Amino acid sequence: MTDSPPRVNQGTPRKAAVAAWIGSALEYYDFFIYGSAAALIFSKVFFDTSDPATATLQSLASFGVAYAARPVGAVILGHVGDRFGRRKIMVFTLVLMGVSTFLIGCLPTRDQIGGLAPVLLVLMRILQGLSAAGEQASANSMTLEHSPEDRRGYFTSFTLNGTQFGQILATLVFIPVAALPEEQLLSWGWRVPFLLSVVVAVAGWVIRRRLAETPAFEQEVAQGTVPRMPLAVLFRDHWASVLRVVCAALIATVSTIFTVWALNYATSDEIGLDKATMLWVSIAANVVALAAIPLWARLSDRVGRRPVFLVGAVGSPIMIFAYLAAINAKSYPLVFTVGILTLGVVYSAANGIWPSLYGEMFSTKVRMSGMAIGTQIGFAIAGFAVASAAGIVSPDGWLGLHGWTGVGIFTAILCAISAVAVATARETHQVPTGELGRRPARREPVA
Repeated sequence: MTDSPPRVNQGTPRKAAVAAWIGSALEYYDFFIYGSAAALIFSKVFFDTSDPATATLQSLASFGVAYAARPVGAVILGHVGDRFGRRKIMVFTLVLMGVSTFLIGCLPTRDQIGGLAPVLLVLMRILQGLSAAGEQASANSMTLEHSPEDRRGYFTSFTLNGTQFGQILATLVFIPVAALPEEQLLSWGWRVPFLLSVVVAVAGWVIRRRLAETPAFEQEVAQGTVPRMPLAVLFRDHWASVLRVVCAALIATVSTIFTVWALNYATSDEIGLDKATMLWVSIAANVVALAAIPLWARLSDRVGRRPVFLVGAVGSPIMIFAYLAAINAKSYPLVFTVGILTLGVVYSAANGIWPSLYGEMFSTKVRMSGMAIGTQIGFAIAGFAVASAAGIVSPDGWLGLHGWTGVGIFTAILCAISAVAVATARETHQVPTGELGRRPARREPVA
């Protein structure tokens, strides 16, 4: 009598997608409130205000610090996720993000403790970056491996849909905060969105602790094929895919330039647009993205990942030029219209399907570490694009680029690298889940 094979749970794509959506929304609410605060407040609270331009540059650079920490977190959490499972990482990252963000709201300011204040702020931002490094890779891997083969793009898009909702929530919270009188804003008002993050730590444990591990990972465990050193397997057999994801992930520059640098630039003394109005532009664009992302993802299940991604990679830099031009024209109707088309529609074509596109480049053995490391290195470059843009519009310029047109050219260059990386990739939307990450068989010559 033969032993029956170990039982593996069936996929639950809807449950996995809901858990990924809610978790990503909560986690990226925390992550994005820092971006709004860095653009509008932190230069006056944590940095030396005797030189406003330098304080602004330092504040925006602190936003990018989390992106520098993310590759480190990707290596650590990616290894753990491929070795011990996706679910553990999904719970851990939410709790870490909630705690570190809450502590930012408790920090003393520069006036209270001097130069130690920005040091503590950066330390908390690093913890945020470590958390974010594992969040999307674990949630994407979880939903992809729970999904039916013909709807992987659709279900994995819920992770990014949750990210967009988190950004909407963060911006909505900051609108009444930004409307406070400056004395109240700089004393206690800015702390409120960060202190609310204690809810995230509790919600993360409640939402994700009962989510089942993925069938694909359980199959690896049942067969005893989980690698002891996933990173060694990754860089031995999948290094080219990691490099491709790094380059493709540079598309995220569009998001950081739009949501952080353009917000700071539009509300600066030079342009003088209203802060609350510009925050509403971001909200409107992200509301449209909530609908556009799953539509683009469903299209990618039909026509393929590459053509849909390339719509976003080629169209986004064109739209960024138009958006920055609208800001310089100081026309609110134009800013709203172009802003919604840029972030809500065109960028969503790439943003909505990268979870499936990148995840399908790797096998189950190394999927989480491959996605985490590849995306987080690319996102780190995108994060520091904000500081680079601030240098470009400075009087001396940067690398021969000057003004807002220089920022547009800089964004277009990074988007071009992303487009080339994806255009030369293998199309995977019809590849069976068990065959993902394997090299296609070579055809033997026929006599």
